[in-house]
Formats: sequence, structure tokens, C-alpha cells
Amino acid sequence: MYAYSQLDQQLVEQRVEQFRDQTSRYLAGKLDEEVFKQLRLRNGLYLQRHAPMLRVAVPYGVLNSTQMRALASIARDYDKRYAHVTTRQNFQFNWPALEAVPDILARLASVQMHAIQTSGNCIRNVTSDPLAGVAADEISDPRIWCELIRQWSTLHPEFSFLPRKFKFAVTGSRQDRVASQVHDIGLQVIKNTHAQPGFRVLVGGGMGRTPVIGKVIQEFLPAADLISYLEAILRVYNLYGRRDNLYKARIKILVNAIGIDSFRQQVDSEWQQIRESELRLTEEHIRQVSDSFKIYRYRKLPVGDTGLERLLHGNPMFSSWYRQNTREHRQPGYRIVYVSLKAHGQPPGDINDEQMDHIADLADQFSLGEIRTTYTQNLVLAHVEQSQLYDLWRALGKIKLAMPNIGTVNDIICCPGSDFCSLANASSIDISSDIMNRFEALDRLYDIGDIRINISGCMNACGHHHVGHIGLLGVDKKGEDWYQITLGGSATNDTALGKVLGPAVIKADIGRAVEQIIEVYVELRQPGESFLQTLDRVGRGPFKERIYATVN
Repeated sequence: MYAYSQLDQQLVEQRVEQFRDQTSRYLAGKLDEEVFKQLRLRNGLYLQRHAPMLRVAVPYGVLNSTQMRALASIARDYDKRYAHVTTRQNFQFNWPALEAVPDILARLASVQMHAIQTSGNCIRNVTSDPLAGVAADEISDPRIWCELIRQWSTLHPEFSFLPRKFKFAVTGSRQDRVASQVHDIGLQVIKNTHAQPGFRVLVGGGMGRTPVIGKVIQEFLPAADLISYLEAILRVYNLYGRRDNLYKARIKILVNAIGIDSFRQQVDSEWQQIRESELRLTEEHIRQVSDSFKIYRYRKLPVGDTGLERLLHGNPMFSSWYRQNTREHRQPGYRIVYVSLKAHGQPPGDINDEQMDHIADLADQFSLGEIRTTYTQNLVLAHVEQSQLYDLWRALGKIKLAMPNIGTVNDIICCPGSDFCSLANASSIDISSDIMNRFEALDRLYDIGDIRINISGCMNACGHHHVGHIGLLGVDKKGEDWYQITLGGSATNDTALGKVLGPAVIKADIGRAVEQIIEVYVELRQPGESFLQTLDRVGRGPFKERIYATVN
């Protein structure tokens, strides 16, 4: 992973002291509420329903064991002993005291972490494939480009007060694992016919009140032009994006209003003025960033492991975990391990301080000291020797992190909802718990197969319900929690937005409604057919008929 330079370290330390002074003046009544709001947002601090919430940046989802231990200590010393992993691969603390936040930021800075630009109308944390650098289907490692974007965008003076928040996602594999098509800018690393790296660039994607799939603005952007072209896009957006309407301020609204061709022309006009400037990436600059990443020294291991095969045949639970929670590694003799944060009785994406400490220890023991966060609110240990998988599985089981449910109905994406968020219209966490409890039996879970359920507590869509195979959106009806159901969404290569099934369902019935949807699928599917394939073949009618005959 990228290591801070002396300049990087100095910058985050200075930012801590600036915010310490700002917080002190605010608490003393010497700083206006609205002025402080803008300052705290740019340091990742929100005011939620019960307490402040601090969002910590995890650039492209990669952190080391020392950083994980620091997060554990913050959860223990300043919060209620847990943290939450978000769909943007960040960590959130839901209960810090305002006066303690500068001390938390100082502790983060001591391990090369910060909360800069994790909120506010600026360029947010860049997300990427959690399997970057190790995936068997990878074309090119996207982390280097993520880091270049991070360096360019951090405290960029021109883009600190954009019309609205701005989100990047970068993928370098054949399979999209970061929902790149529903971001303000999605970058897909590709190579041209001469094997030179570049980018397929999508712009204007997003969710929220107006969900949109991004449009291709460049089929192949040479790598050297990456930063200058992004600068051109942001300049056009910053100039023409709406500032008079919060709900129409995102770049997706601008792109849809003037059309992708017109938007492309404006970007190209701006780009020609800066393409040959200092923003152009040189091979030396790219190499400098690449060299700053830790080079993993893998051992030369045998491809097959007879000991592993015996354990898999002899232990059904280990075999289930291996099948569901591990993936092929590009290095012979290694596997990628997903650590599920979706245990029964635990809010999706939550992890407590003891688990964080243990994960740090396990990363040192089994995965070269590295941990990754994922778009699906789980963790990844990316460098595990096959011969050590059984020991790792047993160790994860002792801390209740060996749930073999990755890619199943119970691998739910879920926002905090009204339990924490002041913007939410309805709860989310208890709905996810209700659904998970209905599918406790692993045999049933595996028979159903890969169904993605996404839950959002409001139209801001932090749970990405629009792209869930089954999406649930919380709405408030006269003080009661109701849920709108969408079917047919997808956040992978064939990104699609789900369509509303029918009237909203009251909270007491929503878990049963989801179960009914899945039962209809099981009844109607053909051999080998996925949920989306069945839905495409039979339409929404059978699902709608079953749901509204049995609920409300």
C-alpha cells in the first residue's frame, strides 16, 4: 500500500491542529454554527440523530494492521467499542464526543490516516476493487491510479466547494466489483491494441432521488492524460452545475440536461487548454507512485495442496466457508479470503474493537499485514497461503467472523437508517436482521444462490437499493415505517436500476414480503438460472401477485 511522504504526514498533522483550533473556538462560542458546519464536514464530521458521526477515509479500501489497531483503539476509547464499514470502503464511528474529535484525528494521523474530504461538497474518497493486484481476472492494478487521483484531489483549491459531493470509482478487472457505472465518474482500466494502459471513462452516474447509469464520455483515454481530463470534467461541472437546488446539483443532472455529446464537447474544449500542462502524467511520476506501494514478496508454493483437499472433504463447515468466502488468487498457492461482517444479530458492516484487534493480528499472521474493505461492507485478507486457510478459518470462528455467507441472501448491503441517521425516513438495521433470521439454514441459503439485497433508509440511497437484485427503500407514512420494493437492479458489469414492484409495504410485513419474493424465484427458476435471469424471463407479475395477496 502507499506510504506517506514527509509532506503527506506534515499536511495531515497540520490539518489536525487547524481543526483542533476551529473546534475549540466553536465550543467557546467564537465561531458561527454555519461556518463551523463547513469546516467539520471537510474533516468528515456529521451531526447525526444521537451524536456526531466521524467518517474515516480508507483510500481505495486498503489499510495495514497498525492502522486497524488504531481504529480499534478509537472505538474503545472514544466510541461504543465498534465501527461501521461503508459502501465507500470507509470506517465510521457513530458516537464520538465533539470535543474529542481532534484527539481522534491526531491518533489517525499518527498511523497515516485522516478524515479529510469524507464529507462535504468536494471530491470524496476514491473507491476501488477490493481484489486489486491479486484478482485472477485483473487487466491492470487500479490502485496506482487511485492514488494519483487522491493526490490530485486532496485539498484541491478549485474543487473544495463544488455544487455537490463528487465520487470516483476505479476498476481494473473484467468483473466490476465496485459499482463503477453508478458513480459521478467511473474509470475502467483497459489496454489498447498495443497493450498500453488507459481508461474507459463514464460520467454522470449516481443514485439518490434520480438514479442514473453513467454514460461513456471516452472509450479510451491514455494513461498520461488521466488527471488533465478529470480536471477538465470537474471544471465544466463546477462552472455549470446547479447550485440553486440541492436535489439537482449532481453532475448527473447536468449531463442529462445538456446531453452527453454536448457535455463531451465542453470537456474537450477545456481539456485542450490544459492537456499539455503540468497535469500530464509522466512515466517517472507514475513510477514514483507505483514504487511507493509495498511490494509483496510471495513465497513459491505448490499449485495443489493435498492437505487442504483432505480438510475440505472431511469438514463440511470448512468446505462451505472455503466455497463461499474465498476466491482464486493470481499467485499460485494463495487464496483471497473474504471476512463476512454479516453475522446473525450483527448490523451489516459493523465490527467491534476486539474483532478489529484480532483481524490485525490475523493479517500479520496470514496476509502480509494487510486488510481491505469492500463495497459490500465486508473485509478481505488478500494474501493467504492455501495451507493456512484452515487455521485462519478456525481463528475467524473464535471471533464470530467466519460466517460462510458471502454472495448470498444474507450478505446484505445496509445503511444505518433511522437508528442513527438524522436524514433517514425509516429503520434499516432491524429489517436486515429480520431477513437474515429467515434464512439461517445454510442449506436453504446455498440453494437460493446469489441474490443481492440492498436496504436504504431514505432516498439518499446510502444502501444502494437501486442496484440491489431486491432493493428496499424506507419511507415515512404518517410516522410509520414503510418500504418500497424494487426488483432487477445490478451493480456489476451489466449495471441496471431496479424497478418499483408496487405500493410500499408496512414494516411488520416487509421481511415476509422479501421471503415471498425469494420463494417465487425458487418455484419458477429453471436449472442453473439466476434470480435476474428468472425475473427477465417471467417478468414481475408473479412476484407482484404473490406479495400483494399476502401483505398489507
